[in-house]
Amino acid sequence: MSLRCLIVDDEPLAHGVITEYAKDIPFLTIVGHCYRATEALEFLSRQQVDLIFLDIRMPKLSGLDFLRTLQHKPLIIITSAFEEYALESFDLAVCDYLLKPFRLDRFLKAVNRALEFHNLKKQADGTDVAKTDQKAAALISVKVDKKHVLVKIDEIQYLESLGNYVKVWKNHDFLLTPRTLGSFEDQFPTDDFIRIHKSFILNKQYVDYLEGNTIVLKNGQQVPIGKNYKGIIKQLLDIEE
Repeated sequence: MSLRCLIVDDEPLAHGVITEYAKDIPFLTIVGHCYRATEALEFLSRQQVDLIFLDIRMPKLSGLDFLRTLQHKPLIIITSAFEEYALESFDLAVCDYLLKPFRLDRFLKAVNRALEFHNLKKQADGTDVAKTDQKAAALISVKVDKKHVLVKIDEIQYLESLGNYVKVWKNHDFLLTPRTLGSFEDQFPTDDFIRIHKSFILNKQYVDYLEGNTIVLKNGQQVPIGKNYKGIIKQLLDIEE
């Protein structure tokens, strides 16, 4: 599954940032660059796209006025240096609003949301999109030292809080990132990831069995259950008393 993307922005630097971020995200394909909204109208008359990265303040025709002209709107992610247009933008049903300059992790959150909207729309239109394929496509940016590592969300087995850091576990290895555990929660699908302890978030698909106050994963690793979480854990994992 790939989203065909058009960048509409009068600043070449903005095109460069989005293109650089997108090249490492397998479900994004940049199919066009327009430096005026009027150019984008002509482009869309020739080629269909799934997602537009849209600036607001542009010569002749603003991004929001351009958006109002579209009868069949693709997904829209606003990319603007001005926050005062956010409310008006969401009234036009954009799927996210990125305030320049934005970091890779924030960009990833926006495009993951766009992918989810795209898949839900295709399902509503009667197109069969496998749920597992949706999960496999979703990525998260994990900062390690001075670099950002892209990790598939469905490959993360669990997260462990360690003071002001979090261990992101994949199999028997982990990435150590300077974030709080809570900052990860809204980036994960709630159908799969559950809080099982004040210091642990678990991906249910890797659970093998529950033993006492411990969850044992399919690779043999053990993760503790907090005393205040045990009841809900049994319910969420469909474990009978």
